[in-house]
Amino acid sequence: MSTLIDLSHAIFDGLVTYKGLPAPVICDYLSRKNSKAFYEAGTEFQIGKIEMVTNTGTYLDCPFHRFAHGKDLSQIALEQCAELDGISINAKDATAIGREYFIGKDVKGKAVLVYTSWARHWNTAGYFEGHPYLTEDAAVYLRDGGAKLVGIDSHNIDNTAGQTRPVHTTLLGADILICEHLCNLDQLPESGFKFSAVPPKFEGAGTFPVRAYARLK
Repeated sequence: MSTLIDLSHAIFDGLVTYKGLPAPVICDYLSRKNSKAFYEAGTEFQIGKIEMVTNTGTYLDCPFHRFAHGKDLSQIALEQCAELDGISINAKDATAIGREYFIGKDVKGKAVLVYTSWARHWNTAGYFEGHPYLTEDAAVYLRDGGAKLVGIDSHNIDNTAGQTRPVHTTLLGADILICEHLCNLDQLPESGFKFSAVPPKFEGAGTFPVRAYARLK
């Protein structure tokens, strides 16, 4: 029997994922009470309505997020984000995570998940300040090593202190997907698991929430 590990944060009304971006609004479009007008007694339904930016919760970035002519969510293949062989990198309590964390690791064709323990600050003001990130050199190493997807349990895979985003540019420019705001990475082994983070098939969108999870063999 496989064991599934949920690697996603719950999304709720008012959640701030990225400082400066609006929180989602989650409400009824049709409430159970109002649905009584359309159905027989005892038959009730709720239809929800969600208003949000696509960078909400645990989400996947594809090339269109960074590049106007990059693949959007409708164009990426399931093989890029589902049932990937995964490895976990322990970078707990690190800030600038360089290539030295990945040297000697088999990253080719893998989902490379970077555990920093930063998810412990989720939904607090501290989550946005001084967060761990990958260096550009690490991104180049992962690109050249043939990684298929790179994930992190932090506020951003890039250093947000400046205005450039070299990790997004390097990885998405090579069609390597990015998954940010993961959690529970401490529950994963170093290898021997499958990783999935599948978004809806939206045209014209480069980012969207996912239910990310690992399947332990």
